[in-house]
Amino acid sequence: MKVIAFNGSARKDGNTAKLINYVFEELAKEGIETELMQFSGRPIHGCIACYKCFASKDRRCAVTDDCANECIKKMDGADGIIIGSPTYFAGITPEAKALIDRSGMVSRANGDMYKRKVGAAVVSVRRAGAMHVFDTINHFFTIGQMIIVSSSYWNIGVGRNIGDVDGDEEGIKTMRDLGSNMAWLLKKLDGAR
Repeated sequence: MKVIAFNGSARKDGNTAKLINYVFEELAKEGIETELMQFSGRPIHGCIACYKCFASKDRRCAVTDDCANECIKKMDGADGIIIGSPTYFAGITPEAKALIDRSGMVSRANGDMYKRKVGAAVVSVRRAGAMHVFDTINHFFTIGQMIIVSSSYWNIGVGRNIGDVDGDEEGIKTMRDLGSNMAWLLKKLDGAR
């Protein structure tokens, strides 16, 4: 079993990546393979609404000048998907939104490619606006017929400067519980196949 995570932050190895890594620690304890893809320094552009993916149905986006197809392939091959984003003006980052729009369109064009995969949102925030980010990511999972895994609180960690989330005890516990719940769910689904 494998979980792919995407860090939608402009900062490599920042607070969002740190939160994702707390989830990964729990997944690793259960023998689940993980991979983190960070968008820092890797451009990804929004959907251009060309609808070529509906014509080709080849599980790829027709736009090939960024990392979107690499992301789509990794999502297609994973059992679980984590999308992480910091909170920018009460919203998701443009990179994370581009991932959602591009991969979501390709998925819909190909019979909901991510149907019944396990999805989890991870959000870092300085103060407020995190619920909108959390909802945006979860809306992507629900429209794709994915199974959303929950935690002991909303999947949010508080911090501004890199490393601040390491001092958010409740946020860390939430991420650890998320990882544990995700591992449990993935194993249950794997046993049902």
